[in-house]
Amino acid sequence: MNILGISAYYHDSAACLVRDGEIIAAAQEERFTRIKHDHRFPSHAIDYCLKQVGINSDDLDYVAFYDKPWMKFDRLLETYLAFAPSGLKSFLISMPLWLKEKLWMSERIRKALNGYTGEIIFPEHHQSHAASAFFPSPFDRAAILTLDGVGEWATASWGIGKSNRVELKYEMKFPHSLGLLYSAFTYYTGFKVNSGEYKVMGLAPYGNPVYVKTILDELVDLKEDGSFRLNMKYFNYCQGLTMTSRHFHKLFGGPPRKPESKITQKEMDLARSIQEVTEEIMLRMARHVHKETGEKNLCLAGGVALNCVGNGKILRDGIFDKIWIQPAAGDAGGALGAALFAWYQKLGNERIAKNDGRDFQAGSLLGPCWSSDKIESWLKETGCSYHRYSDEEITEMVSSALIDERVIGWFSGRMEFGPRALGARSIIGDARSPGMQSRINLKIKYREPFRPFAPSVLQEDAGEYFEIDRESPYMLLVADVRKERRRDMTEEQKSLFGIDKLNVSRSDIPAVTHVDYSARIQTVDKRDNPGYHRIISKFKEKTGYGLIVNTSFNVRGEPIVCTPEDAYFCFMRTEIDMLVLENIILYKEEQPPPDKNTDWKSKYEPD
Repeated sequence: MNILGISAYYHDSAACLVRDGEIIAAAQEERFTRIKHDHRFPSHAIDYCLKQVGINSDDLDYVAFYDKPWMKFDRLLETYLAFAPSGLKSFLISMPLWLKEKLWMSERIRKALNGYTGEIIFPEHHQSHAASAFFPSPFDRAAILTLDGVGEWATASWGIGKSNRVELKYEMKFPHSLGLLYSAFTYYTGFKVNSGEYKVMGLAPYGNPVYVKTILDELVDLKEDGSFRLNMKYFNYCQGLTMTSRHFHKLFGGPPRKPESKITQKEMDLARSIQEVTEEIMLRMARHVHKETGEKNLCLAGGVALNCVGNGKILRDGIFDKIWIQPAAGDAGGALGAALFAWYQKLGNERIAKNDGRDFQAGSLLGPCWSSDKIESWLKETGCSYHRYSDEEITEMVSSALIDERVIGWFSGRMEFGPRALGARSIIGDARSPGMQSRINLKIKYREPFRPFAPSVLQEDAGEYFEIDRESPYMLLVADVRKERRRDMTEEQKSLFGIDKLNVSRSDIPAVTHVDYSARIQTVDKRDNPGYHRIISKFKEKTGYGLIVNTSFNVRGEPIVCTPEDAYFCFMRTEIDMLVLENIILYKEEQPPPDKNTDWKSKYEPD
């Protein structure tokens, strides 16, 4: 039985194909269109999913869309009426797409699938999130917590997953939303909403929590169970085209920071403050859910579940024995959740957790791949200079290049599903190098220097470097670097403020050690990604260090690369030294001069 899951029309549209309960393929539309966070109907992603299993729309048994468009439209109308006539401009801007496509989702889907005549189901938005959190997890039963901006009306929900069912017990409703609160600060600090939230989280350790009291006194009425109400006079997202109001600006001493302008201590302090408030809310919610459900395990999804610092706090607090977070926790994962909801919840199929405790997500390596033969044929057509090697030679040469502090574009196997590069479409480097973070940020990614990088560490070695006692395959947990690896700071270094802290090496793995001695960890299991595991193992054999730097293979504003062609163009317009495409290596010095039209700034908007 083939079930197609679809998410679309907010951000990060995606498609997923589930066959007889197995997740066969999943991908975001942005990877194919090269438009970051593409919200449009995921035609390209659907085509990929169908081709991956060699079927067409006639072979589909069910299609599942990740939310209920009419309920969402009801919220839009009620919100406008509550604020009318204020908000007319934003209401009129949103109407054409709703009236043209969003409300007629069944017809849109049938047309896109060449007249598909089968059943289409519409689980609620947070049901899709909950399904994406629990059904792929390794647990037979667990508590579920979903947190995002807003679905139809719900902004957060909790419930229980048992065997082949998820049941939501409680939900918070719009406009009171942790996701939208965090996005308001994303907007105010000068970053792009639904894209720059990572930046706020990365900027937070440079600041001081001086605004926490102001946020809790003025903006958020927080209860002990983690529920809260927002003081809506400070926000503008219900009726306007911005996230924050003039009252917000007055409270925090001025208008929002202009995008791309200098980041000041104020923005750092705001980031630290909203991050601490967010962590406190997440902790209170998790404690409440544990108290209400009595479950030992927790599953998380929704865009807020991508806040890996908050996730790490829940883990270290010991509220639950085990935590599993959906790798594509945002709206993209809704496509996967909707498909699994159809298979288990609607059709009642049996679900049995694996005996080995592993999840059902296959390392989230669910996207397209290319063979070395196909890549070589393309390279011959383009006239690029390249070298083809065996697996053993690739392992030897890449590990040696890492030791020489060369930055490598790594393209191997199936593309990742979700926002994190997990060793299939990654830029990699030596974590021991003090200058690696700055070099990759400024000369390769072309982004702000404060942005941290994650370590890819052999799963069996993670405890040697970080204070963590479990796997973290999807880069969704933050843990501290072990104390014995840290470097003592001088009094002068301790007195540094803001971005000046960046240039201080804090451990023997400085390229992946953030200014607060934390790291966003990816543990690498040889069962999920044997080639990537082999590279890190060879690096360890030569250096004694079983970890490397891993960041996504793209430049700022660009989606992660999907095809060999995407990878080559990113390689050529940056200062990446070496490109590995499966068993093929390209060296920058051997390539023809790049076309002047390949400048990334002419193609991608800053995020």
